[in-house]
Amino acid sequence: MSESLAVGHVPARPATGRAAADDDAVGIAALDPRRQLQLALGVIWVLDGILQYQPSMFTKSFPGMLAENAHGNPGVVAGPITWSASLIDHHVVVLNAIFATIQLALGLGIAWRPTLRLALAASVAWSLAVWWLGEGFGGILAGTASPVNGAPGPVILYAVLAVLLWPADRDPAAPSVAGRFVGRRPAQAAWLVLWGSLAAFALLPASRAPGAISDMLTDGAAGAPAWLAWIDTHAASALNHHGLAASIVLAILLALVAVAVYLPAPVLRAAVVLAVVLAAALWLAQGMGELFTGMATDPESGPLLALLALAFWPAVTRPAVTRPAVSMKEA
Repeated sequence: MSESLAVGHVPARPATGRAAADDDAVGIAALDPRRQLQLALGVIWVLDGILQYQPSMFTKSFPGMLAENAHGNPGVVAGPITWSASLIDHHVVVLNAIFATIQLALGLGIAWRPTLRLALAASVAWSLAVWWLGEGFGGILAGTASPVNGAPGPVILYAVLAVLLWPADRDPAAPSVAGRFVGRRPAQAAWLVLWGSLAAFALLPASRAPGAISDMLTDGAAGAPAWLAWIDTHAASALNHHGLAASIVLAILLALVAVAVYLPAPVLRAAVVLAVVLAAALWLAQGMGELFTGMATDPESGPLLALLALAFWPAVTRPAVTRPAVSMKEA
């Protein structure tokens, strides 16, 4: 008679009580980095849905806010925006409830693995539609785009993230999560275009005018909690009549982040940290998306830029260690 015991294959016993809670915490931390970022994206979509259920969104203030995005845009862009806002104005309760439910469903669909791909694909289509009809392409064609006011539009970042975080590995050896599906070169190009365009927006007249950034900070303070309003108003006062200098500094920092994607991993890590810091600063300047005013439809671009930056964090590659099984036999 003989018995064989292989080290590492001992049947696991179900954990109970505090041990089970610890196991759950370890399980969340042990998730694949791409899955962690997918879940973070799902949480933001759920937040969007909740914000869309606010009472103010069921009034004519909502379509009125959408109609403002037609101003300054070419007729081919402004026409559908005006038509959409008018349609919503006549059916605001029903349509807003549908919009809120769609966004909530997208977030929950991303969180549930069986519907992950469907939800990510649907979020791309929804984001592109809202980017046009709800944000007027972020003011890019109207000449009002600025990193401080959320350009190129928060909702387009949802679509970019959905593609970069798609659950497939065309390039499993990519140095970051963002390159695993689209490939490292396309991912690097996306990073360069995004952060490079933000640097360019920072130099547009909408940003570099003497009081431009100061005025945006003042607008961000409206309706914000006292501590956030204090930050924005003091920053607005300090930058008053210094819009050109502030826009140049911001553009340089954004440009450095943009080109760092082609530099060695240690430099890119520093650039990702800088990108997250800039995203946080922009979010504060945006009044945290006016989440406290009752009129916010999303948390603005700051959190999404930070999430996207984290998707490019260079992975630390460690050599795999293979341990042979050990057998013990007893006769």
